[in-house]
Amino acid sequence: MPRRATPVFLAFAAATVAACGDDSPFVAPPPTTAVPAPMEANATVEFVIDGDTIDVLIDGREERVRLTGIDTPEVARDASETRPGTPGECFGNEATAFTTALLPVGTPIRLERDVVSRDDYGRMLGYVYRAGDGIFVNYEIVRQGYAQPLTIPPNVTYSDLMVHAARQAEADDVGLWSACDG
Repeated sequence: MPRRATPVFLAFAAATVAACGDDSPFVAPPPTTAVPAPMEANATVEFVIDGDTIDVLIDGREERVRLTGIDTPEVARDASETRPGTPGECFGNEATAFTTALLPVGTPIRLERDVVSRDDYGRMLGYVYRAGDGIFVNYEIVRQGYAQPLTIPPNVTYSDLMVHAARQAEADDVGLWSACDG
């Protein structure tokens, strides 16, 4: 029986395939994973909070998930939100729009966790894959220039991959690498 591609292989394959398509911040470019590889979903997207945080449904229970290994620019927060008065950062709105395009409400996802399962704010930490095609969302956000790597040990499973993706995005001068100073 042939073996199915694993998420690790898919992430490696994604790192080695050149991206093509529209780099517009409000339209998701084609994913960089070469071969579609559906996987079993264990959650569904309920809402995109910002570029690196989503709300999901897991077995009928809502969870806030912080995407592990990446950091997108912050969006402005108003008084009705958490962290009110936080100013927006360069490319924050674009990162949120990109994540929303990758993960529209209702998208079935595969959520995987690393060593530490929650952050100091109680959010679940996770690596997110679109179940329908196996796209590694955390990687895709970095590779397209909407996030930088953020490694917080011991959650280091894909840290080298995220650094590689960011270097490639910077070399290609895409996303925040072309739009933001410093």
